[in-house]
Amino acid sequence: MTPVPSPGPITVMVQSGPVDWWVVLAGLGPLAVLVAAFLAFYINWRTLKQRTAADRTALEQKREADAQALRQKTEADSRAEWWRRTQWALDRALDDDQGTKALGLATLDVLARSELAREEELELFDIAWKNVAGEENGEADGGTPGIPRVDVEDNMGENGTTDIGRTKEAGP
Repeated sequence: MTPVPSPGPITVMVQSGPVDWWVVLAGLGPLAVLVAAFLAFYINWRTLKQRTAADRTALEQKREADAQALRQKTEADSRAEWWRRTQWALDRALDDDQGTKALGLATLDVLARSELAREEELELFDIAWKNVAGEENGEADGGTPGIPRVDVEDNMGENGTTDIGRTKEAGP
């Protein structure tokens, strides 16, 4: 079959008037997607920034708590060791041997000057010192009467030496 030309001219009419809203909306679709992507990016960036700050704060708080716990444990361990040494010195101070008693009392004297000694323990030291040394006896030369001092000429060490003139202060 051969095509037959149309019997008359075709008239095309173009209306120029307001565009329908859905046509405008369809044209703005890609822009709306781009705005939504930027908005999602901004929200996620702010959330990440907030979480990072919160994590940093939590980590700092945990570090501080751990440091405080370590300080408390160190102090408790130091005090426990101090008390163990005090018990040893008290046992020596109550010994019948005068040399051992002098060693115990000298050790108690050193322990009493420690920063770990509290008021209660110092009161106990005073009571123990009075009971061991005898409260009615005076201390004319700074020592306890009847108890020889450590490393004096009449109480020489087994190796025949004393530490007089050779003591040194420990430095930091």
